[in-house]
Amino acid sequence: MSAAASAYTPSMSDDAVKAKTGKTWPEWFAALDSADGKNKSHKELVAILHEQHGVGSWWQQMVTVEYERARGLRAVNQKCDGDFSANISRTVNADLSEMYQAWADEKQRATWLPEKLTVRTAREDKSIRGAMPDSTSVEVLFYAKGEGKSQVTIQHNKLADSADVFQRKEFWKERLDKMTALLTEKS
Repeated sequence: MSAAASAYTPSMSDDAVKAKTGKTWPEWFAALDSADGKNKSHKELVAILHEQHGVGSWWQQMVTVEYERARGLRAVNQKCDGDFSANISRTVNADLSEMYQAWADEKQRATWLPEKLTVRTAREDKSIRGAMPDSTSVEVLFYAKGEGKSQVTIQHNKLADSADVFQRKEFWKERLDKMTALLTEKS
């Protein structure tokens, strides 16, 4: 194993991956190296795990992404298309419909999100997908978390790099703080 590969720390322990897949990270990395993994696409690596090793679909993705990161083929928060993505979530003491309306109602949204979000699709109390002024895309999902509680998750896509991911996470933390304050004022 190269020095760069041995310096990489996967997001999950060897014990956890071995319990679910039968192999540790070094064993998976060696198996994919022997299949010329460094020269394969993400899709080709997933196919190897499925066809040659019988790995389940979730684990195919997990092992492939960790391999790509370990071999310097992909950075953290980078998708297989090369773009980066920032994820953030927040659970709030507000009903699901109130949380959804804070996003869906343009006037309400403008009180805590001054940047224009162009909504492309919306499913009431479920999701909103849209675009920011800089042509990045945002996927927002809503979940009930018990009586008077709900969760929002945001995936901000088409980001340039890791620094952009960090900035967008900070941006969304600030926006969600404002949204949370407004929702808890109403309660």
